[in-house]
Amino acid sequence: MPSKTTKKAAMPEAGRVLIADDNALARKALASQLETLGFNVVAAAATGEEAVALYDEFKPDLVILDVKMPKMDGIEAAKIITNRIPIPIILLTGYCSGPLVDRAIESGVFAYIMKPITKKDLLPAIRLAFARFNEFKSLKTEVLDLKEAIETRKFVERAKGILMKRLSIPEDDAFKLLQSQSQKENKKLKDIAEAVITASRFI
Repeated sequence: MPSKTTKKAAMPEAGRVLIADDNALARKALASQLETLGFNVVAAAATGEEAVALYDEFKPDLVILDVKMPKMDGIEAAKIITNRIPIPIILLTGYCSGPLVDRAIESGVFAYIMKPITKKDLLPAIRLAFARFNEFKSLKTEVLDLKEAIETRKFVERAKGILMKRLSIPEDDAFKLLQSQSQKENKKLKDIAEAVITASRFI
């Protein structure tokens, strides 16, 4: 088993996963894909409400939720889970729009996978979710308040996107650049991110 000091340490070995999708065949296929990758699917839900209840019961390392589910959608379920104990959450969606992404970030979602889901898409999305979750933990350490940390993350995600495009750098390097500038100027990460976003409008 790899040492916990390696890069993969951010993602639990054979992590315990909760999945939720109102389509039984989709749930079964997703569980099979995850188990092939070495993950342990500890619970599967058909609704958002069931996902929240199963989360409370099993306390998984990772949650994967479909957006469209009866009674309570995946984003609302993610919000409830995040307000209890933030963990990496991935959203399954058939489409992606600006408002959906903003709502997902506000609810505590750390990555999303476009349908149809393939095994080769899963692992990168899981690694991304854990990487962004670790970033979020550092934001939460800075601001201490969950609501403010989520608000800060929205600005940081946008600023990262701008830096990645402009400087042709990967996402983790963009975050490190924002962190470095924050420390250099002795300003909050949110302020640095807002400055990057504002500057981009005039270029």
